[in-house]
Amino acid sequence: MARFRLSPLAEQDLEEILAWTHEQSGEQGRLRYEALLVQATLDLAADPTRPGCTTRRELSPGAFTYHLRYSRDHVPSSTGRVKKPRHFLLGRFTPDDCLEIARVLHDSMDLPQHLPPGFTQRVDAM
Repeated sequence: MARFRLSPLAEQDLEEILAWTHEQSGEQGRLRYEALLVQATLDLAADPTRPGCTTRRELSPGAFTYHLRYSRDHVPSSTGRVKKPRHFLLGRFTPDDCLEIARVLHDSMDLPQHLPPGFTQRVDAM
């Protein structure tokens, strides 16, 4: 499995998503969504060519998105299932094979408006 890291913006995205989920769905809802977010990251790090991973060359060389719905069935049933996840991961791999999660965004957002600074540059230029 590849290593992964979250950008500061992705960390902020996660905090906001989980706080909102807790407010709307309570602690159990937040725990379910948190488990799904973790599972999606692990799934993507293990296999970046998995179904649901969409290359986004128009955003940046090597960029891709991965919607959480593709990892719903991989979360342990004891945690519970998120019926309609609405977020996706924006990422790319660094030259040293580390998965970089740049953002975690709601699927209704206009993605180009929410790119992190410098994301349109080649990852090896950073």
